[in-house]
Amino acid sequence: MIDVQNEQDHRKIAINKVGVRDIRFPITVLDRDNREQQTVATISMSVDLAHAFKGTHMSRFIEVLNAHAGVFTMHTLPSLLDELREKLHAETAHIELTFPYFVMRQAPVTRAAALMDYECKFEGARSTTENDFVVTVSVPVTSLCPCSKAISDYGAHNQRGKITISMRSFAGDDGAPRLVWIEELIAIAESAASAPVYPLIKRADERHITMQAYDRPAFVEDMVRDVAVQLQRDPRVQWFSITAVNDESIHNHSAFAHIEGANQSVAVAAAV
Repeated sequence: MIDVQNEQDHRKIAINKVGVRDIRFPITVLDRDNREQQTVATISMSVDLAHAFKGTHMSRFIEVLNAHAGVFTMHTLPSLLDELREKLHAETAHIELTFPYFVMRQAPVTRAAALMDYECKFEGARSTTENDFVVTVSVPVTSLCPCSKAISDYGAHNQRGKITISMRSFAGDDGAPRLVWIEELIAIAESAASAPVYPLIKRADERHITMQAYDRPAFVEDMVRDVAVQLQRDPRVQWFSITAVNDESIHNHSAFAHIEGANQSVAVAAAV
């Protein structure tokens, strides 16, 4: 049969990324407490396309994904991406997996337990010179306004927000990125907020959380800075991006702050 994708394209314009997206696919990821966790990801896969070719073979993305069904980690994604590059005759391959990750959380006083979900993303890229892996975790939090607390005779307004951390780690002795657990990033985000968010609380827990937030007021600026301090101290972390967003309770807008940085000094130490 005629292979239209392999026909010559005379516009001489290369394409950076072409592929498939919004694929729903069952995956298994590493779980710090339970070794592995089954979840469902929304996946995007792409490759670059040389200027001489009219198109790529979309069906091969699905073939490769199904051939590599199983545990998806920083250790397993490179082989999937290498096969994409080989089958699609590409220089670079990319994959993004967005998925809910579940952690059993206990309320602070009653210890009532329930599952809490966190939105996570793995991003991988592979070429002859590059092996990139970025993990992203979005953590819901509570923040209490320091300004409101300072100027009010009693009380202070608070809001529900979200801290999103993306990070890239240094390579270990095996050449793969060093492991930073999703649970570790959740704990870092929550420690920078006025109080965590829980899936199940009773009245005693509500009292505790309300007073905890009052004792720990934080602007979005405070939260991103506190997260950055912790990531800068971690010898595994090479690069990070932090965004805090508050859905304001007394304003008709949201507040946000963003920090991006790299631990260059750590890179020198790790190379010695």
